[in-house]
Amino acid sequence: MDRLSNTVRPYAWGSTTAIAELLGTAPTGEPQAEMWMGAHPGAPSRVTRPTPDGGEREVPLTDVIAADPEQELGPAAVARFGPRLPFLLKLLAAAAPLSLQVHPDQDQARAGHAAEESAGIPLDAPHRNYRDGNHKPELLCALTPFEGFCGFRAPAETADFLAALDVDSLKPYVDLLRAHPEDAALREVLTAVLTADPDAMAATVTETAAACERLGGAHAPYAALAHHHPGDPGVLAALLLNHVLLQPGEGLYLPAGVPHAYVSGLGVEVMANSDNVLRCGLTPKHVDVPELLRVVRFTAGDPGILRPEASPTGEEVYETPVEEFRLSRYARPEGAAPVDLTARTPQILLATAGTPRVGDLTLAPGGSVFVPAGEPVELSGAGTLFRATVVA
Repeated sequence: MDRLSNTVRPYAWGSTTAIAELLGTAPTGEPQAEMWMGAHPGAPSRVTRPTPDGGEREVPLTDVIAADPEQELGPAAVARFGPRLPFLLKLLAAAAPLSLQVHPDQDQARAGHAAEESAGIPLDAPHRNYRDGNHKPELLCALTPFEGFCGFRAPAETADFLAALDVDSLKPYVDLLRAHPEDAALREVLTAVLTADPDAMAATVTETAAACERLGGAHAPYAALAHHHPGDPGVLAALLLNHVLLQPGEGLYLPAGVPHAYVSGLGVEVMANSDNVLRCGLTPKHVDVPELLRVVRFTAGDPGILRPEASPTGEEVYETPVEEFRLSRYARPEGAAPVDLTARTPQILLATAGTPRVGDLTLAPGGSVFVPAGEPVELSGAGTLFRATVVA
């Protein structure tokens, strides 16, 4: 079992205070968007190992796993996912909207990656869509009130929502939403928004944002998007989506093909270990409209806020249909009995409150450990601990 040293990514949308406050460190003044825990090659966690001269050095977790995958991950996980940790755990702190995006399913990711490899597109090319052949389902659990947009609202509801703004250039979209079946209506409107003349679309976004601000209420969150991304067609795309506000402890699961954008708040996020993102707005980055439209699932529905299921041991599980990860938490009061966390799959344990003890290690908020498969480990002490592992 190893205490992890983790990298904080300074993306522009990140909070300057939230992660620092959780860790109990002084803010740097720069955005701190995500703290990565795991073995992603872009920013692997590090563990301490002895050196031949009696000292110590930090070693990437990727190297530790590569040296003995079955010892670290367990035979079941290696047989199912190969010799790599199949999930990535993060602290995510948003102070401004992230890009509006979707993720491919496994077949789409595999085919897209193979096609781009065959075409010789460099992995770091800005127009590259598929940096690996894996899907990227995600689960976010809020630590603070957390705002976002997720999944399509029913077309009839969106038609009424847009009509209330009384913006002439939105009326064709209102008519499409009312005239066609759900899949066709959503597809046609999103296609029209993303392929419209940029100058005309910028004018529509400006007028729509002003109307949203004037009406307020349920329209106000969409006006806020335009303040961060003036003229961006992603503002109109977001108008097709459900606005979501999670309370601490609530979760949001994002399967393949579901458009979404996080806006603000601090949360724990776990995902399959992939970089594949198709963007559709609220970003200066590349937007591949044809590929995006191929990946999006044009189905309306409730975003499906998750509340954890408690077990007799005190473990609260966020149930998802994903095998690459399983996320749960323990919220332990003073005097709670120790709990055996030994598992046949690898685990990352993250403290977010109090001072829980994992074996002989005490974790302050933001502290984390990697537990190899089969390693005996006991949880004791008071505090909140998130547990990420593998279903295998």
